[in-house]
Amino acid sequence: MKDKKPKIISSRGFTLLEALIGFMILSIGMLGIASLQAISLKAGKTSVYGSVAMMKVNELLESMRVNPTVSALAEYAAAGSGVGKNNNCTGTVTGNAATLVQYVIYWWNKNLSAGLPAATTTSITYVAAAVASPSKMAKVTINVNWNERNKTAGGSVARTYTTTATICTNIPC
Repeated sequence: MKDKKPKIISSRGFTLLEALIGFMILSIGMLGIASLQAISLKAGKTSVYGSVAMMKVNELLESMRVNPTVSALAEYAAAGSGVGKNNNCTGTVTGNAATLVQYVIYWWNKNLSAGLPAATTTSITYVAAAVASPSKMAKVTINVNWNERNKTAGGSVARTYTTTATICTNIPC
């Protein structure tokens, strides 16, 4: 009896073709994962910047609540768009409300610039206690603006965080 050998002549190179197709599918998947990772990092960074802005605004509101007089809140509104002034204080700030406010705004702006990329402008709006007579609440609005790198196009995109709070200007409210 004669041995019959299978004919494999027509299937030459089939294994190599399978390997190349598998490698191509794997490569496309890896590129998708890399793209997803880049988008995730960008979203995470944007989230961090928003959290920093929120914490810094809350920090400034707490500074306002420490000295909630009408004159001090008016000083915060006047100094809000400026950079403040370092009065070279070492420990306790002495002087009037304007000196204290300028000092607080100066250090707040320095910390804000360290935490946010290109923190361009900040503004503080103060509405005097103009509500009903027995109430001594004042309305304060703080806007923080910064620029983030734009992923899709070159340059940057402007971001803003705004919060409004009421502060009691006299105890008891």
